[in-house]
Amino acid sequence: MTALSAPPQAPAFAGYHHLGITVRDVEVSEAWYSRVLGFARAFVEPHREGAGYAVVMTKPGTALFLGLDHHTDADGELFAANRTGLDHIAFGLATREDLDAWVAHLDALGVDRDPVFEGDDPAPMALVVIRDPDGIPLELIWFAG
Repeated sequence: MTALSAPPQAPAFAGYHHLGITVRDVEVSEAWYSRVLGFARAFVEPHREGAGYAVVMTKPGTALFLGLDHHTDADGELFAANRTGLDHIAFGLATREDLDAWVAHLDALGVDRDPVFEGDDPAPMALVVIRDPDGIPLELIWFAG
């Protein structure tokens, strides 16, 4: 891999606004994101191009929005990280204790999860990975950096 030159000065972002993911079954995904991660439906909007719609969810008390997109012509295949596009979604946690609380929450719900990973490079960190109903990896991460 070659080193990149300094990027041009681009205008500023205010932050991420939302993330939209295509799901196989909007009702199943909405119920899962609500039960497991505490998201709530904000609104439903039709797609501007093509057939379909998005159920837009929010994590109450935060600025996080997630669109669960239904495309009538989607292939319906289970997610695979080795295809071009999305690899995973990571949700940042404020403290290491927050990660422990999430692990306890996931275990109480019987949600399958990977073992907690802890490391020190490039800074102290800990994370756990779960997968949504479509197999999309969701990372809950605390990073001390």
